[in-house]
Amino acid sequence: MLVVEFVQQHPYWSIFLVFVAAATTTALLVLRVRQRARWRAEQAERDRAIAVTDAMTGAEFEQWFARLLAASGFRHVQVRGGSGDRGADVTAVAPDGRRVVVQCKRQSLTNRVGSAAIQRFAGTCREVHGGELCMIVTNGLFTAGDGVRLARQLGIVLIDRGELETWAWKRTPPPGLTGN
Repeated sequence: MLVVEFVQQHPYWSIFLVFVAAATTTALLVLRVRQRARWRAEQAERDRAIAVTDAMTGAEFEQWFARLLAASGFRHVQVRGGSGDRGADVTAVAPDGRRVVVQCKRQSLTNRVGSAAIQRFAGTCREVHGGELCMIVTNGLFTAGDGVRLARQLGIVLIDRGELETWAWKRTPPPGLTGN
């Protein structure tokens, strides 16, 4: 009732106040959009340094790698990690259309991913998850020997710290992952 009376008694002030409210709302929305864009840009810059992964939990590493896949042109990227994931921490669709299944191994710099982890993943990637491009990614290294040979034999891509660092910095996956 008071608003109607005010508008009737002060039509010019009413128009001015509506304009001020609309301008303020617009300015706040623009500020919020810019703030989110700045945060995303800062996050993307932080994600370029492999060293950030050393202090992450396994779940944070999975999220980090999912962001890297998305930034590299992979689509439908989903983090599936956790108990009961059966080795599929991240799934996606590669730029060439292949179904991607990823096992993420966040390690300390002194710990290596061994043959047993590769064997477990080999048993689930294609048969259980329908993976066409199966990948184990670590911020560390793989032990040399049987596991690496088995991965090669079964067509499982192993991405170690060095390759991951280059991928994160360039936002371009290693050759062969995108069908090029």
